Amino acid sequence: MAAGDIHTVHRDGRWYNEVEGGQRASNSAPTKVEAQATGRDMAIDRGVEHVIHNLDGEIGERNTYPRSRDPRASRG
Repeated sequence: MAAGDIHTVHRDGRWYNEVEGGQRASNSAPTKVEAQATGRDMAIDRGVEHVIHNLDGEIGERNTYPRSRDPRASRG
């Protein structure tokens, strides 16, 4: 994972967006949907990967922005 990628994680009853390599969370939200939308916008603006974690901390989804940066040729 590259420095600057955005991770949406759950901690202490809230959802946070963290920039990889950063010291603190960039923002927080009460729901995963809200945090995920903000994290997606951050990743699109920065042209990085958005990594969305499940409640248990496992990676549930990854999205690369812009799509042309994705090393995999598969769609979806």
